[in-house]
Parts: sequence; C-alpha cells; structure tokens
Amino acid sequence: MSNTKEFDLLIKNVRVARATGNGLEDADIAIKGGKFVKIAPGLEADSATEVYDGQDRIAFPGVVDPHMHTGIYSPLAEDAITESRAAAMGGVTSSLNYIRTGGYYLNKGGPYGEFMPEVLDISSGRFHVDYTYHIAPMDRHHIAEIPDLVKEFGQLSYKIYMFYGGHGLHGSAGDQHKFLMIDKEEKYDIAHFEFVMRGIQSAMEQFPEYADDMSLSMHCETAEIMAAYTKIVEKDSSLSGLAAYSASRPPHSEGLAIFIASYLADETNLPNLNLLHLTSAKAVRAAMQMQAVFPHINFRREVTIGHLMLDIDAPTGNLAKVNPPIRPREDVENLWENMLEGNISWVCSDHACCKHEMKVDQDDPDNVWLAKSGFGGTEYLLSAFVSEGHKRGMSYNDIAKMSSLTAARRFGLHSKGDIAEGLDGDVVLVDPNETWTVHAADSESQQGHTPFEGQELNARVKTTFLRGQRIFDNNEVLGEPTGQYLRRPY
Repeated sequence: MSNTKEFDLLIKNVRVARATGNGLEDADIAIKGGKFVKIAPGLEADSATEVYDGQDRIAFPGVVDPHMHTGIYSPLAEDAITESRAAAMGGVTSSLNYIRTGGYYLNKGGPYGEFMPEVLDISSGRFHVDYTYHIAPMDRHHIAEIPDLVKEFGQLSYKIYMFYGGHGLHGSAGDQHKFLMIDKEEKYDIAHFEFVMRGIQSAMEQFPEYADDMSLSMHCETAEIMAAYTKIVEKDSSLSGLAAYSASRPPHSEGLAIFIASYLADETNLPNLNLLHLTSAKAVRAAMQMQAVFPHINFRREVTIGHLMLDIDAPTGNLAKVNPPIRPREDVENLWENMLEGNISWVCSDHACCKHEMKVDQDDPDNVWLAKSGFGGTEYLLSAFVSEGHKRGMSYNDIAKMSSLTAARRFGLHSKGDIAEGLDGDVVLVDPNETWTVHAADSESQQGHTPFEGQELNARVKTTFLRGQRIFDNNEVLGEPTGQYLRRPY
C-alpha cells in the first residue's frame, strides 16, 4: 500500500485574505508540488506530509514587490543574497528588480545581449525568493534589442528615467554621457523616450501573444525644472534636509512629466504605461487627469511604502533621501486618500540597499545634497501596509490585491498574486495584532540603518512560504536560496 500523502503541506488554523475575495475565509491551505491544490475548511491533518499551525493568523498571498533595485550600491552577488533575505522576512516571494547599463549596478555599458546573461549568471542560486528584472533602454541600440530580449530572456517590462538626461541620480550632475555610459552622439531625452515607446509597441505587434504582459514604467520627473529649483533651494538657508530636497524636486515636476509621458504613449499607440512612485497630490491629480484624457491607455499607478509612512519631518533625516523625494504630511495623507478611493494600483518598496558609509557624507552627514538617494524597505512592506492600511479602513482583501495581484498580472506573473488553486503556493502569515518597533539591527538587509527606525507598527509578518517551502519563520530566514528566475510570461 502506498504511503504517499495527498498534500505536501497543509497550513491549518488561518484566515485567508484572497486578493479576489470579500472578507476573510476560515480555511485550510493545501499545497502539492509547489502549487495550491485546495483551500477549504476542515482538511484532515493526516492527509499531508507536513502540517503547519497558522495560529489564527491572516494568510496573505506572497507579496509581489514590483519595484526593487538589487545590486545598485553593492555588488549584485552580495545584494542578491542579503536583500532577498530581507524580502523573505517581509513576506515578499517575488522580487522584480529594475536594472540598467551605466553607472552603478554592473558599472558597464554595451548591449543587453551581453549584459543580461551576466546578470542572470550572477543571480542564479543567490536569491531566497523568486526574481526577475525590468530593463531600461539607454540608447538606440538597446531599443533595437527589444525583440531579442523578449525571445531570449522573457523580458517584457521596460523603464525610462525621465530626469536622467539633464540631472544626476543624487542631484545636480556633470557629464551625463559618462554616467549613462552612452556614446556622445546619443541623447537621453524626450525624443529617446518616444523611440523607446515605439520600440516596445513594435515588439507588441511582433509578439501579440505577449502584448498584454508587456509594459513601460516611467520615473516621472522633469530634469529642467529640477535643475532650476535645485539652484534656487541650495541658496535658500531657510530650508535643509528632506524639506530642501523636496523643494528642489517640486511636485509639479512630477505632474508635468506625467503629462509628457502620457501624451507620448498616446502618440506612439503604446497601450500599457506604469507611472511609478507617485509622491504628491499634484502627481496623482495629473495621473488621474491623463487617465480621463486617454481612457484607451491602460495606466497603472504606483506608490511606495516609504512615501506612505514617511514625511519631511522624519526623525531619521537624510537617511530618507530618495527619488522622487519624501513629501510634506499633507501629500502623504493625500496618497492614502487616493489609496482608499481605488486610484492606486499597487504598493512597492523601491528597495535600494545603501549602507551608511555610502548613504551620507561621513564628514558632513547633515548635508542632504551630499547624501545618496534611495533606501531599503522590502522587509517592512507588508507589515507596514497592513498596520497602517487597515487602521485607515482598507480591507485585507484590498491589501492583498495591492501588495500582490495587480503587479503580478501587470508583469506577466500569472502563477503568482493570489491564494487560489493552481497558482504557486506562496503564502505569508501575518499577525494583525502584534505591536512592535522597527529597528534596523533586526533586519536581514546589509544596509545597517533604516529611515523607518523607531516606527511602531501594529501588524507583523510571521511566516513566509515560497512554493510551499518555509523560507522565513520565528524571525529567521530558513535554508539555502531556492529562488527561481521568473521568465515571463510565467
């Protein structure tokens, strides 16, 4: 007689928050071969090889963090390990990373046909969660490579940094050609953005079976406005720190860039546009205006957990410097209002691990202009979202949708995003009643500090399962890296 069990894993005593559900379900979750095979109450414990007691916690679908920057400030080989450990402790099971040629990352230019094999080789066997990449075409040669990137790497998502042509990563900059590692005759400007859109739209026509899963993400800030305002603000002694940085990259810079991006998408017949990390009332208003003007464009609107949890008075100061900037409290409250109104598609971390010795100038740590942009936060994404979102009246189902499903579907991850039969068995268990205080010393990230230091949260990720395997439990990351490259459509 065979001793084979019906299920590999049975998670009992949980309340399931489906992204497509309405309310919490008292149900057991059965996983076989890495997939959900049954979600129902009263499943027999002896039907499974392993039984895990969920202790009445809420079971969310594994988080799809669609905006990370693994390898930007530390070698990819290091970051892939430590920052995916941080992701696992935050309930993230799918890490989608923006990467590009030029300064930072691998610090090299050239074709993506040579760049991406190196990225994937370094990544293999190092991620504790499943992972994939978004690519930024930096010159005309990269645009010509898009069809090959689709065929060879399942590369369906692309990005434009709208401010790079005339502004630096951390503020004013000198030789952008040197930073971007593109030829002198190349221009990273609005015309280039148009041609990137035309290149992606052409690839959609060439690969119609992938078209719905292909999209372009836009970092919407206007270089000329930022450059002018930076000069003004630097001379204004009444402003310093995060307030100064916010004023130097004003919200109308975001709004204008959103108008430009949206108009170009219409002009080029590009149907799928993602407006990244909206930070302000003006940015969201511009995004909604463009949705009304161009209803045929399938927009997605993103916010980060940093912009939802921090404002310019954050006690951690320059450690919270990021692009676009942290904004005043009224903008934070406006983002939450738009979240509750359904105007935001997903919440991400924009995780970019930047160690303290690099983050702030060691001789002048209070000088915001010398600080680097970006910080980690994937380990706090779901805990903070549940804590703050539910307190503000957001349902657990909407939290599941905005932390997993909408990004999974946008980026071609059809086996991710919800707790449903046939999908990957990615589950995160959250205690919605545990009050705790954020301390960087407790994080798996190698960053060593956090702009969220000292914040009190009222919910906490307790356990993370990746395809039915426990990768985080009892405040500990478990086992060796088992993350898989998500070739899309997946």
